[in-house]
Amino acid sequence: MTNFIEAHGVTKTFTMQYHRSLKQIALAKARGLKTHDTFNAVDDVSFTVEEGEAIGLMGLNGSGKSTLLKMVSGVMRPDEGTMLTRGRIAGLIATGAGFDKQLTGRQNLLLNAAILGMSKAETARKYDEIVEFADLGKFLETPVAYYSSGMKARLGFSVAIHVESDIFIADEALAVGDRPFKRKCKAKLKEIRESGTTIFYVSHAPGAVRSLCTRVLVLDKGRLAFDGGVEEGIRFLKYDDSDNDEQGDDDGLGADI
Repeated sequence: MTNFIEAHGVTKTFTMQYHRSLKQIALAKARGLKTHDTFNAVDDVSFTVEEGEAIGLMGLNGSGKSTLLKMVSGVMRPDEGTMLTRGRIAGLIATGAGFDKQLTGRQNLLLNAAILGMSKAETARKYDEIVEFADLGKFLETPVAYYSSGMKARLGFSVAIHVESDIFIADEALAVGDRPFKRKCKAKLKEIRESGTTIFYVSHAPGAVRSLCTRVLVLDKGRLAFDGGVEEGIRFLKYDDSDNDEQGDDDGLGADI
């Protein structure tokens, strides 16, 4: 099988500033205090993902999941190591990412489609499907500045899910959708998985991971702590299903960084 994602010793380092103004920094330095610190959000992570695999990326808050996902998507580049991907990547890593608040939903639909690599012909062919999936009604002609986070998620996911992609990624963007929309997203994700698209999906919910994923990666403080089967990964995290899955019919289909 062909590898569609390859991570080799990937590390991403961020800086934490302890002071906001130049005056505060100068005073801290004069007193011999630290003005900043660095930490590795992702620390020497290596893995490969074959064509058609559905990966569930799990871990506690602050473990580096969203940072790793942004490097897979190409939004960020690693400071050390290499992240290689094959083919077109589509999906969501943040609610409303790439939206222009002054443009209407329809204008942002066309803009996001272009950003994600859809041609004018492809966008025109799928326009009605995207609009129907988003189900925004008259608000499609309203500026996105007036959209709720759920409405932004509907529009963003609707565009992304209709892109003909080789790798589909999803982060916490689905968490803000209402229950019927989550059900629709879940069905669509299963559909693209069954079509052979490679999926990279961040979630805390064991039920969602079980229903969608074929393999689990677990991050712990930026490092890859587990890479293997879905049930084994959930047990490794010691997640209590009663706390994560018994939230109605949405099957936990939302994610959290």
